[in-house]
Amino acid sequence: MSEDLVLVTGGSGFVAAHCIVQLLNAGYRVRTTVRSLAREKDVRAMIREGGAGSAEKLSFAAADLMADEGWLEAAQGCRYVLHVASPFPAAVPKHEDELIVPAREGTLRVLRAARDAGVKRVVVTSSFAAIGYGHPAQDAPFDETIWTNVGDPKVSAYAKSKTLAERAAWEFIATEGRGLELSVVNPVGVFGPALGADYATSIMLVQRMMDGFPACPRISVGLVDVRDVASLHLLAMTDPAANGERFLAVAEDFISLLDVAKILKRRMGESARRVPTREAPNWLLRVGALFDPSVRGILPELGKKKNATSAKAQRVLGWRPRSNEESVVASAESLVRLGLLKDSKR
Repeated sequence: MSEDLVLVTGGSGFVAAHCIVQLLNAGYRVRTTVRSLAREKDVRAMIREGGAGSAEKLSFAAADLMADEGWLEAAQGCRYVLHVASPFPAAVPKHEDELIVPAREGTLRVLRAARDAGVKRVVVTSSFAAIGYGHPAQDAPFDETIWTNVGDPKVSAYAKSKTLAERAAWEFIATEGRGLELSVVNPVGVFGPALGADYATSIMLVQRMMDGFPACPRISVGLVDVRDVASLHLLAMTDPAANGERFLAVAEDFISLLDVAKILKRRMGESARRVPTREAPNWLLRVGALFDPSVRGILPELGKKKNATSAKAQRVLGWRPRSNEESVVASAESLVRLGLLKDSKR
């Protein structure tokens, strides 16, 4: 058990909270940043829900990705930093810089603070969005050698923000890092148990399916369980072989949204009665996008087949993810348990 102090940015977030749970259970002392210390109570509730044995070693610091204040103090005395905080909107922003600037500048603020505080290694949570977009269709699975083409006009603001933030991180380490180590984790859609009302956009998809929407868009998605994303962060944080490397976090082959729906139908019984059992024609979604900005963002992916591989994380770090089915079911069960569905009662 390690007594090292680890800074986790954005502690109220879905992935960050699971990272905190695993760090505490492994014996680490954890400091986490929140934009407002008023969120401490919420984060502690999430940590309890996640099964942290004790939260005595958890402390809080106020810091905002858009401001310099507080970051150096937050990083002081830490051996490691997990930079998990990043904006992920439910709707398309009016201007892409609303996402790109906080993601890039926030990452650089955290890296500068880590370097100046004498931190050994930072693990940055990037995304498959920094790998698998803006490319022609390909049969081969995407891996860590590939970068999203931000010059493609169809690439979303979110994918641009993750790509440019990660590029900026590697550039910083190369030019200004002064020995600071960096590892990067690139998850696909993050599923698994929600710990409260703050949960990933991926889980919102499960929630919407279970609350009932007419049909599934013809889209393929990569899945990974949040508990496995957290465990990969801990491996990337401490394994010497992870320094200077990026790791794609994906459980199995990509599956269609209809396949996700079928898992819910098969495993969730009565609570999945509203889950759709058919696919929506692409033309219908194109019409819907005229009225709903959140639909507009998925249009470039309609009908596209993609895949990705986590062979590197499994080979280099010994990472072993849960199955797609297990993470989908865990998402749904947590939504029922926490009373986050239309019909569910806690």
